[in-house]
Amino acid sequence: MNPPSPGAAELSALLLRVADGDAAAFQAFYDRTSAKLFGVILRILIERQESEDVLQDVYVSIWRKAATFDPAKASPITWATTIARNRAIDRLRARPRAQVPVEQAYDLADDGPAPDAGLSHAQDTQRLNAALAALEPRHAAAIRACYFEGITYDELATREQVPVGTLKSWVRRGLIRMRGALEGNEA
Repeated sequence: MNPPSPGAAELSALLLRVADGDAAAFQAFYDRTSAKLFGVILRILIERQESEDVLQDVYVSIWRKAATFDPAKASPITWATTIARNRAIDRLRARPRAQVPVEQAYDLADDGPAPDAGLSHAQDTQRLNAALAALEPRHAAAIRACYFEGITYDELATREQVPVGTLKSWVRRGLIRMRGALEGNEA
């Protein structure tokens, strides 16, 4: 297992304090993780109000289960994300399902994407990957970390040992170059 990142070490320390009933540590843990956990839940449930309700349940569970967290088994964000994902899936499964008589099935519209949409998505993904590959490696890595892995600028700046402003400049310059490359491909 890789050594914990500075952010993971800090979150682990907060969880240990939460296990001892430290409300301030719980607030700090919430502040550092709630946006990511809410995003995970919202992707699963789609509905904002329901996602907010599940997020509250998740943090009640984290408060109660903090003593069971084992940093040797998972990072704190992975542990919390697993709880959030499982709660969201449980809520999704608990939703009542609409019953439609078989005879009406022929009249239902297919809300799925058109057959050519998958091809278009694949082409967009290829273009995006090509634009990322054309960037300086550190710019591409920063964009991937921020936009695909959900790592904050502060966490990434700490990990890369650069000032936050420098990291933001890398991301901004990379995005500008990517936009130019993508717009050039559309012409």
